[in-house]
Amino acid sequence: MEFSEKLGVSDRIVSRWESDGEQATLRMVNQAALDTLLAKADQDAQGRFIGILAADDIPTQAVIEPDEEQKLSGEYVKHPGDGKLMAHIPEGIFLSGEDDYPVWVDEFHIDTFPTTNADYARFCAATRHPVPDHWENGRCPRELYDHPVVHVTWRDANAYAAWAGKTLPTAEQWEKAARGTSGRVFPWGDQKTAAKCNVRETGVERTTSVSRYHSGVSPYGVYDMVGNVWEWLASPTVPGRYELRGSAFTSPLFRGIPSALNDADDTMHDDDTGFRCVIPMGHLVPSKR
Repeated sequence: MEFSEKLGVSDRIVSRWESDGEQATLRMVNQAALDTLLAKADQDAQGRFIGILAADDIPTQAVIEPDEEQKLSGEYVKHPGDGKLMAHIPEGIFLSGEDDYPVWVDEFHIDTFPTTNADYARFCAATRHPVPDHWENGRCPRELYDHPVVHVTWRDANAYAAWAGKTLPTAEQWEKAARGTSGRVFPWGDQKTAAKCNVRETGVERTTSVSRYHSGVSPYGVYDMVGNVWEWLASPTVPGRYELRGSAFTSPLFRGIPSALNDADDTMHDDDTGFRCVIPMGHLVPSKR
């Protein structure tokens, strides 16, 4: 009763969602209300929510170890270079590409959130690297600190990664972190639910905070793997061009399917392209968050 009142829907609708489970179809306004409630919840509740999402992704293919994602997803560490939270991605096979071809990926950590304007500002201050052209008087507006940095070229992204002691993710690393091991279409499952991410159908028409879309996290608790901004990868397509994945607020939902390919010249920059970093398994500082 209390839960339905907070959402502004009837008890009958909530009961139907519960009975339909993963097959439930929510109106965008209801999904947005759920995201808002989750954003206001305490960190323990948010952590339990991410754990529940991860536990739903139990692999069905014989080539995958049965409890791998359920056991390991949601493990976060803090990187000593740039202080960002990183999610643990275990070694093993995942189903890759449109054909779900099995691919082995070694163990690694990936940034839980895309690189933000605040992250990038610290990098620029430490290295005197040029700031993005659109920052007013060379400074990012305070209200955009927790939005993903944009107007960064592949070369800019690679320079940040080197400064932080990280690398850009390969296509295989990025896709596994986004999809999990069992071939789900989107980070949250197979449902085409635009309200779980910042894409064209959502109607936001700009970047959003990197921690906004709690219900759209990947099986490993990684945010914004669909929508908000395209992300530069380490994988070249031809000399001077590199892969991009994940789509952006300017893109329709179908472009955000993690197996979908895109690329661009390494000097390209625009208002819907950013990045995140990875690091091989190593000595990192555990987070108390």
